[in-house]
Amino acid sequence: MARKTSPTRQAVVTIAAWTIGFLIFFPILWIIILSFKSEGDAIRTPLQVLMSDWTLQSYHDVQERSNYARHFWNSVIISLGSTALALVIAIPAAWSMAFVPGRRTKDLLMWMLSTKMMPAVGVLVPLYLLFRDFRLLDTHIGLIGVLTMVNLPIVIWMLYTYFKEIPGEILEAARVDGASLRHEIIHVLTPMAIPGIASTLLLNIILAWNEAFWTLQLTTSKAAPLTQFIASYSSPEGLFYAKLSAASTMAIAPILILGWFSQKQLVRGLTFGAVK
Repeated sequence: MARKTSPTRQAVVTIAAWTIGFLIFFPILWIIILSFKSEGDAIRTPLQVLMSDWTLQSYHDVQERSNYARHFWNSVIISLGSTALALVIAIPAAWSMAFVPGRRTKDLLMWMLSTKMMPAVGVLVPLYLLFRDFRLLDTHIGLIGVLTMVNLPIVIWMLYTYFKEIPGEILEAARVDGASLRHEIIHVLTPMAIPGIASTLLLNIILAWNEAFWTLQLTTSKAAPLTQFIASYSSPEGLFYAKLSAASTMAIAPILILGWFSQKQLVRGLTFGAVK
């Protein structure tokens, strides 16, 4: 029987949730506000910023100075490409760990996760030299490969968790009916894990879209995504707060819209298997 919640407790929890949510979202909100201010107004006190005039001049300046569309499509290609490649590799890997476990499965999973704890700068020089020798600098293929490797441990971990919640008897029944390994993964396992795969896909797109370190180090112009687009507004002459905020807003707007419309699927996937 569900425990009753008093109106007072419900009100306190609601206020606390809205307060925490506002504090988390406030930096993004402030960036959006600054993007509609002039450079002179953007460096004033918060109250003066809110009381100053609103303008689209910063967006106009950004559009004149930079090719937003090219950076945007580079981000789309890199994010979707690395996500697709990661799923192609991770689904069979997670299947084998979930349904054909060995004595070292947990150790292998922990080793993969431990690679995320290593500072990225620790492998920058050898990776940069490899990219230089194979002519992968400032290319979509190079960035797709790097971001796939960077996010692959998380993708495998998430898919492994979702696959473990699927009864093995279903796969055994498919084998009895004559399903091959490929058909078992494609036609039985994958449809049953759609919520988990969808949330993993969305999370990987967000991680790839927001990746800054590797995109700044391995690109210059041709394959430069929106992170490079934002960084171009930090110069030796100083920070242009209004223009930087406008560029940041234009960069995060697509991923905010994606997250807003897919939030139900994302929450459903992240809680997949949490309740028996």
